[in-house]
Order: sequence, then structure tokens, then C-alpha cells
Amino acid sequence: MPYTPLYLVNKLEKRKEAGLYRSLSRENGLIDFVSNDYLGFATTGKLQAWLDKHDISHIPHFTGSTGSRLLSGNTEYAEALENKIANFHGAEAGLIFNSGYDANIGLFSSIAGKDDTIIYDELIHASIKDGARLSLAKHFSFRHNDAEHLRKKIKAATGNIFVAVESVYSMDGDFAPLEEIVEICEEEGAYLIVDEAHATGIFGKNGEGIVSDQKLQRSVFARIHTFGKALGCHGAIVLGSKELRDYLINFARSFIYTTALPGHSLLAIYGAYELLPEAKKERNNLVNNINYYTQIATEKGIQSFPSQIQTIIIPGNDNVRKAAQNIREKGFDVRPVLSPTVPNGKERLRICLHSFNTEEEIRKLFLLIS
Repeated sequence: MPYTPLYLVNKLEKRKEAGLYRSLSRENGLIDFVSNDYLGFATTGKLQAWLDKHDISHIPHFTGSTGSRLLSGNTEYAEALENKIANFHGAEAGLIFNSGYDANIGLFSSIAGKDDTIIYDELIHASIKDGARLSLAKHFSFRHNDAEHLRKKIKAATGNIFVAVESVYSMDGDFAPLEEIVEICEEEGAYLIVDEAHATGIFGKNGEGIVSDQKLQRSVFARIHTFGKALGCHGAIVLGSKELRDYLINFARSFIYTTALPGHSLLAIYGAYELLPEAKKERNNLVNNINYYTQIATEKGIQSFPSQIQTIIIPGNDNVRKAAQNIREKGFDVRPVLSPTVPNGKERLRICLHSFNTEEEIRKLFLLIS
């Protein structure tokens, strides 16, 4: 039998003792207030119905991939899909990565050199922080959504300066003040990168995202749109100039050294983008649910944000874990977010709203919380 080093076992035991042990859970039949399937593309059968109607004979490497895209895994279909997505979001070019994590790791680890600086919002996604750590650049954070603090950080930075924000933040559901941040970056000569993971498919006339909706495409150096949330698929794309695409093909290790997505994944992504302009009912339902949640939250004195991600602060890992377990026992799938994922005292229930949730479900959820 292979021997497991004792220190690995000890680290697991310490994590259990601290109440931070993670384990996988399976589908459970509970009412969904936890998944990222905001428009129901993955679970309501809408995307599957589109896929069932489409011929796959013209798609190479449909069931599997033959290698990385730099070797044998690239196809005309993949490049056409990248062009389609770039056009949809109003970008010049795009490069598909196998996941949002891969996209951020590849972009941030390669884009800045040892004399450069990466500055990110303190609540930015872990993948961006990891990408910055893998780079040779200096990297540090600025206070959440504090544009003037960002300006001070930029003034203290050296080399090429890259600023990273999320358009919709994954833990609080609030929005970045993009117009103000764009103005500061332009004044200070910094390159702005916006992760649109939780805005893709939801905000904008057809779900183009907040950058496009605010007509800031020309002011943003790069955007990351993921397919594993509202689109119900897997993968991500980095959008920007043709030169940025060429640069990532040459220097982004998470693109260079990984097997290409198979044809069936590309077809699903294509289908999701075909469905987005038609998904007005789903977006309207989601907006109505956000408004209904906000109305009840206001009545109860609970903070809310105008997005599909809502949080209820319950300080203490044990306290928030017990609250989540109680709600789950009543048939509603809500998960706790524990420290150190969030700061001590900011432990919370994270509630994801969807187009398929009903007002009755939202009302009953609040009864369980209060």
C-alpha cells in the first residue's frame, strides 16, 4: 500500500478540529439557492434541448481531444467560436481556456514582468490572486471598491501597472464602480482587467456583461467571461486585442500545456451563446426574483444588492454552519461561507437566486432565516 506522509494526515486532522474540513456533496433534490446556474441553462433542459436538435457531424474531435491547441487540438470550429464570442461582447479577439481558473492563472501569471505591478481589489477571486502570485510582478490589494485608495496604490506602483476587479463580486454580490475605476486607470496609465464571471449572461441587453452594457469596451485591457455559471457549460474566454490573444498563445502556460476542450464542450458553449439573446424571459424572471428578495430583505433590515448573489452575515463558523444546516433540513440548499475564505466576523450564508426560483420559495427561505 502507498504510504501517506504523516504530516498530510495531521493537516487534515487540524482542519477538522478547526471546523474547516471540506468534503464533496452530491446532488440532493433540495430547492436550489446555491448553484451558479443562474438562468437554468444547465438544469432546466433548455440547453440540452438546443443540443439535441443540432447535427454534430461537422464538429471535429467531438467526443475527445487529440492534444493541446498548439499541437493537434486546434480546429476551425474553435476559432470560429472565439470570433463569435468576441463579437457578442464587442471585443476584437478572444482566446478560450478550459476553465475560469485556467484563464485567470494564464493571464495574470504571464502578463506582468518582474518590474511591473498587479493591483487587485481585496475581494477579488482566488484565481486572480493565485495568478498574480505565479507572476514575477509585485502584487498587492486595494480596499474593496475604494477608487481613491486604488489611485494611491497606482501612484506607488512601478512598471506596467495592471488593475484587476470583478464587475459583480462573487461573495457579496455588489458591483465594481467601473466608470470611476476606468477614469482613474486612464488618468494614471494603468491597464484595467475585468472579471465578468458573475455578470456574463445576466447583465446587458442580451447578457453581454456590465463592461459592454456601460460601453466601456475600449477602456478595458482584458475581460474574462466564464461559461460555467449562467451559461451552464464549462470553460472561459479572455477577450481583448488580437495582440493580447497572440501573446497568451505564446506565454500563458495554462493554455500552452493543457489538452484542448473537446468538440462537445465547444458545441455546448456555442449553443449557450445562441440562446442568450432569446433568454429574455429567464433574465426578466431573475430580475423579478432579485427585486422580490430585495424588498423582503429591506423590510427585515437585511442588506441586499441588485444582483443574483445575496449574503446574510452570521458571524462565527459554527454559527453560520448551524444556520445553513437548519435551512437544508427544511429542504432548501443554502451553503455557509466560512473564514478564512471571508474575514473573521464576516462569515455568511451565500444565497444565489435563479430564474427558476419562485417568490414562494424566496418567502419561505426568509422565514427559515429569521
